Amino acid sequence: MQFPRKLQLATDLYQLSMGNVYLNDGKAGETAVFDAFIRRNPFNGGYTVAAGLEQMIDYINGLAFTDEDIAQLHHYHPEFTDAFLDYMRHFKFSGEIYAVPEGTIIFPHEPIVRVKAPLIEAQLVETTLLAIMNHQTLIATKASRIVEEAGDGPVMEFGLRRAHGTEAGYFGARAAVIGGCAGTSVVETEPMLHRASMGTMSHSFVLSYDTEREAFEKFCDYNPDNAVLLVDTYNTLESGVPNAIEVFGEYKAAGKITGNYGIRIDSGDLAYLTSEARKMLDDAGFTDAKIVASSDLDEYLIRDLKSQGAKIDSWGIGTKLITAFDSPSLGGVYKMAEINGKPKMKISDDPGKITNPGTKKIVRFYSRDNGMALADQLYLEDEVVDDTKPLRIFHPIHTWKQMTLKNFRAKELLVPIFVDGKCVYDKPSIDEIREHLREEKRTLWPTYKRMVNPHVYHVDLSRKLWDLKQDLLDEADVDLTETEPPFEDPKKRNVDRKTSK
Repeated sequence: MQFPRKLQLATDLYQLSMGNVYLNDGKAGETAVFDAFIRRNPFNGGYTVAAGLEQMIDYINGLAFTDEDIAQLHHYHPEFTDAFLDYMRHFKFSGEIYAVPEGTIIFPHEPIVRVKAPLIEAQLVETTLLAIMNHQTLIATKASRIVEEAGDGPVMEFGLRRAHGTEAGYFGARAAVIGGCAGTSVVETEPMLHRASMGTMSHSFVLSYDTEREAFEKFCDYNPDNAVLLVDTYNTLESGVPNAIEVFGEYKAAGKITGNYGIRIDSGDLAYLTSEARKMLDDAGFTDAKIVASSDLDEYLIRDLKSQGAKIDSWGIGTKLITAFDSPSLGGVYKMAEINGKPKMKISDDPGKITNPGTKKIVRFYSRDNGMALADQLYLEDEVVDDTKPLRIFHPIHTWKQMTLKNFRAKELLVPIFVDGKCVYDKPSIDEIREHLREEKRTLWPTYKRMVNPHVYHVDLSRKLWDLKQDLLDEADVDLTETEPPFEDPKKRNVDRKTSK
């Protein structure tokens, strides 16, 4: 028996349990603000690529509960009151959502998505929004890192069979293309991505014929525009490449190869094998034949292979990309920042887990001289940023770390997606999202894109937001010993605020 997916029920029980309490306790209509953000960049990296907004929009637009859904909830959860079930039967999102566009580079503690809605609505959408954001953002970031190391060589996403289910493979492929991959092997994605899927052949195809050469000939017969032959089934340099060269010679002379052609190597010492294969192909006159490499590759192995002189034109990446192998969870969270106009924050002994209160916006500062990103700052929504005069910013915890920005321009990153429950955002195409990411990466200094030990990008708080946060810490009688009030003059340490203890 098949059970069709119901995205409206793809949530945690406690969202509904809390909603039941909110409704019956008269709190359902209170206005709440929640931020979805990350606490650290994945892969020990220097940046994160936001992705998944299109699917979040589709989820909110389609969020409704059928009579069958209500019957299910009534059957399995007798604690849900009739009033709550009736509310769910007529549920419709009526709030406001702001988010950064897909392909935007973001950093820890910045709201990727900001939800402002009646409390019960804002709470209900948490799990699904996070599931979408966490997955696609993670894969897009991994893809971006891999593409960064691959340089001019196209990267193809080949990971469906290793994905955590076909849905993860489907949307993971989308995120990989956002991250810069040239394409994916997943045929199902073609209407979504508006591009043909990509692929070559498998070892079983070669083994299914009596000889390797016969397999190559048959493949070229039916794939004249994509005659890429897998040459490592038996012996790459003694058999595979020589057979490929013979077939290329015969078929190109007869005009039977009309497009892209080359070889793929999926095992062994790729640096040595591709270098030798390149010499063999060039010596035979096939200087335009491409060499594709696969075999559990990631950004680190790509970097090493290139440094060792590997001759690889394009890369097929599977497991390490689609599963985000070395950092399989993004860990994005969804935290309340305000209720009924009153700022709220989560407090922890770990300063990194203390949230930022209030309805906030992200402002990114760019140099007017070279267009490079200088720093980000979180502001309260009603604050106005003046980029016509110098601005002094400071580290939100180690406040003695300060710098003055001059000759800069400011850009707000959060844009309206839903207003009064209606979508007001025009969804860009996948190619527009990819180009947006390329532009974002051009503004990021190489030190932040470094694969190992990247420089930490500045994400600071406005003085007004910092003061609000300190006031709430004071009310909770929390003493962060490393934090002291920022001072306007770096030579003047006039610490007279009550938070200095």
